[in-house]
Amino acid sequence: MEEKYEIDKLDRDILSFLLKDARIPFVEIARKLIVSGGTIHQRVDKMKAAGIITGSKITVDYEKLGLGVTVFIGVHLRTAKSVEETIESLRKLPEVVEAFYTSGTYALILKVHTKDIKAYHHFLMDRLQHLDELRYTESFICLDQPIGREIELSQGI
Repeated sequence: MEEKYEIDKLDRDILSFLLKDARIPFVEIARKLIVSGGTIHQRVDKMKAAGIITGSKITVDYEKLGLGVTVFIGVHLRTAKSVEETIESLRKLPEVVEAFYTSGTYALILKVHTKDIKAYHHFLMDRLQHLDELRYTESFICLDQPIGREIELSQGI
């Protein structure tokens, strides 16, 4: 169960190190922040219990894995009531790596990775647009990602 936990400057600094490198040893963070390794361990455990830290991750270059096309797709639904059903259908499509329920023009915005434009076209026409809940979609092909970062917590954000 998540517990209420107010983070302070030390927690923000710890999170900043972990956001840059989730595999950094706690002892190294402790040395840089001039505290004990036990303090870092306790703080991380408390942030995990509070649901602030929800896991760790690595960053993958999808292009080097043969997935050279990233597309963001704005999704219009037939009815707002079908959001949950749509999300369940989208979970079955491995190309969909992220989905955001949004306000504004689209009910959902999806992030999709495919091998190439031909594979994306196949995904769009033969799989995604066959979902009954979808009214129509709008695609935004990603040409480059000039910014890709986590929020810099130590800056007071």
